[in-house]
Amino acid sequence: MPNRLAQATSPYLLQHADNPVDWWPWEAGAFEEARRRGVPVFLSVGYSSCHWCHVMAHESFEDGDTAAYMNEHFVSVKVDREERPDVDAVYMEAVQAATGQGGWPMSVFMTPDGEPFYFGTYFPPEARHGMPSFRQVLEGVHSAWTSRRDEVGEVAGKITRDLAGRVLSAGDGGMPTEETQALALLQLTRDVDPASGWFKGDTKFPPSMVIEFLLRHHARAGSVAALEMVEGLCGAMARSSLYDQVGGGFHRYVLTPRAGAPLVPHFEKMLYDNALLCRAYAHLWRATGSDLARRVALETADFMVRELRTGQGGFASALDADSEDPASGRHVEGAYYVWTPAQLREVLGEADGEPAAAYFGVSEEGTFEHGTSVLQLPQAGPVVDGERIAGIRERLLAARAERPAPGRDDKVVAAWNGLVIAALAECGAYFERPDLVERATEAADLLVRLHLDVTDGRARLLRTSKDGVAGANAGVLEDYGDVAEGFLALASVTGEGVWLDFAGLLCDLVLDLFTAQDGTLYDTAHDAEKLIRRPQDPTDNAAPSGWTAAAGALLSYAAHTGSQAHRTAAERALAVVHALGPRAPRFIGHGLAVAEALLDGPREVAVVGHPEDPATAALHRTALLGTAPGAVVAVGSLPSAGLAAGPAGAGGAGGAVEFPLLAERTLVRDLPTAYVCRHFVCARPTTDPVELAGQLGTVHP
Repeated sequence: MPNRLAQATSPYLLQHADNPVDWWPWEAGAFEEARRRGVPVFLSVGYSSCHWCHVMAHESFEDGDTAAYMNEHFVSVKVDREERPDVDAVYMEAVQAATGQGGWPMSVFMTPDGEPFYFGTYFPPEARHGMPSFRQVLEGVHSAWTSRRDEVGEVAGKITRDLAGRVLSAGDGGMPTEETQALALLQLTRDVDPASGWFKGDTKFPPSMVIEFLLRHHARAGSVAALEMVEGLCGAMARSSLYDQVGGGFHRYVLTPRAGAPLVPHFEKMLYDNALLCRAYAHLWRATGSDLARRVALETADFMVRELRTGQGGFASALDADSEDPASGRHVEGAYYVWTPAQLREVLGEADGEPAAAYFGVSEEGTFEHGTSVLQLPQAGPVVDGERIAGIRERLLAARAERPAPGRDDKVVAAWNGLVIAALAECGAYFERPDLVERATEAADLLVRLHLDVTDGRARLLRTSKDGVAGANAGVLEDYGDVAEGFLALASVTGEGVWLDFAGLLCDLVLDLFTAQDGTLYDTAHDAEKLIRRPQDPTDNAAPSGWTAAAGALLSYAAHTGSQAHRTAAERALAVVHALGPRAPRFIGHGLAVAEALLDGPREVAVVGHPEDPATAALHRTALLGTAPGAVVAVGSLPSAGLAAGPAGAGGAGGAVEFPLLAERTLVRDLPTAYVCRHFVCARPTTDPVELAGQLGTVHP
């Protein structure tokens, strides 16, 4: 019989709807039930594509005896971390403080008041590798709760007080400086392995935000070391098994099993990783013209559209790591992606099968499990992708499509769709793929129609939707920052000012709902559900922090409009980068990237001309391809008197809305004209794309 999760919209919660565990969703009724029964709450947090979440569910939550014990002695609450990042953040901070590490599944035992007192992540069904079994943990917590309740209460109270006291300030050290950025670069050079191009460490996550900082630092300061580091990182990732050499797109991370051995991926594919990396490789192409960067950017964009786009025009959250292995009938990690030499010969024939095995590193002994290999490219020399290899990849992709596909989390998350909108809009503009711009526009329209909730004249973002139905969970700071960033990028590419107005609406809400008087930012709105601590974190995780994402959107919106209030808020928020950047640059890469835009201006580009005139298009394209960090671009015909005010409404993009940057701009010699300004100073208006490119290129100190 299904439990209370059967009515959930979260794919992760629905995966547990048939468990014998009497799960509750995160709601007040669960804690009221725990008070009524006098039992602790067991909180389990994960997400639908999490491999070890599936493992623990199969081993423990599907086990009748374990479930019976949980039902008798606990109220069990299941949370999708992607729907409720605020709940996840608060209790993950407690787990990390208590154990020194964190991850998912996250397991927390707490009082009926939500105060945590015992923590962990994955627990096995039997004790092993120094870990207690899950049943031992349950029995130990139950024993402590029944025999030492006062002691448990004291521990829970102390942990809660410690968490509540961790309030970050925006910092009083001032804004990031040239020295801040230089010290951050120096620290990164110490962290990178020059032989492999990767950052040091056995577990290698894609450093998307750091790459963006390095590209911007190169563009602004002319740093050769920064560009070389990007080329090394991006080359290593694109050649490795982190990248899906057949279908495009990136896996979550790779592991180094032993010295000299090929990297082994964790196979789940996340929307946020692929959106960020798509944009990063597009920006690398913009800076260098690299054929590899162009190919990876476009293949990643095409992967997202092909495999993650939903029927409503948004983008799904993830693909599972696991899928059915046709040989065994079991769900195993990586089954969809791995190959043997015999499988290559079966699909390609002997003539192409042997060369493909050699090229992609597929051996008889295998590089993964059970004699299978994950495809990767040669690590030395140029990456060849001629007609023969391209044809091989197409045939392998068609054959792989016949395999049982990994499950897809169809939940649409506002923040991550904002990242996709920016990536697809820019790729479409750079590589002359209007279809990608159309997909970005459709996703943006979905966010406005479905996620932008206007009730009683008050606008708010909703975090998720699924199958065209909006979820009930409120958006958090990263949703506002990333969606605003996506709208701003789309406005620059399409010349449709309504997206600038929607971005402005979200930026205003950041100031009203998430910002303290001293400039400190919080991850939840001031009127959000009260947890044991109001979460805030300026450091990047797998995606930009809400703090620095909001700072970037505020800065860009201020450059578009001249709003001093938005610029001041961005500057105050970036004080945290001045404090953390030199010490921990890998964890605040997005903040460092936004700081590069601040130091460069950012530049404000207005292109005035008839939209059908090829000369206007040439100037517009040149502006978009400029590498000046964070430059904002407005394009349009000669403005009419007065600017349209306010968004077009929650139903989607309305009529023409003009850009403030176009006000009072005129043509030079009746030709389309570009204006570049920064720091209240404007360069000479130009009708020449070459001259415009010079105004937006690298500035050497």
